[in-house]
Amino acid sequence: MADFVREVMTPGVVAVLPDASLVEAAQLMRAEDIGDVLVAEDGRVVGVLTDRDIALRAVADGADPLTVSARAVCTPDPVVVGPDDPVSTAVDLMRGHAVRRLPVVEDGRPVGMVSLGDLAVAQDPTSALADISQAEPGGGRGGVPA
Repeated sequence: MADFVREVMTPGVVAVLPDASLVEAAQLMRAEDIGDVLVAEDGRVVGVLTDRDIALRAVADGADPLTVSARAVCTPDPVVVGPDDPVSTAVDLMRGHAVRRLPVVEDGRPVGMVSLGDLAVAQDPTSALADISQAEPGGGRGGVPA
């Protein structure tokens, strides 16, 4: 069982600038096969933007994703965790703030992400959530690609 966030996090980050369009962010998510990107400025995390944010905070309201910025719909000032924090801290933060992923920040700079799935795999590799988190994209949707 993992003790520290660095043991369970996905290292590296995928980020966009705050003024990037939602189309740019969505294209990056597709290219990287991920559901979220960090919004960063001067090497610092200023927000987290998810595919759900794009869908619910912009597209569902009829906003033009070509002209709406990442800053406009991201979750600003996200809760973060450090790589040397105990895994239990990440679990407590996710539970307390009802979030599924946390940026991992060291010395003020993003170094990775830790997700609910990462924690499930580390804590109970035989759980249904761990199985889903490790599955190939699109595998559980009747063959419809993610």
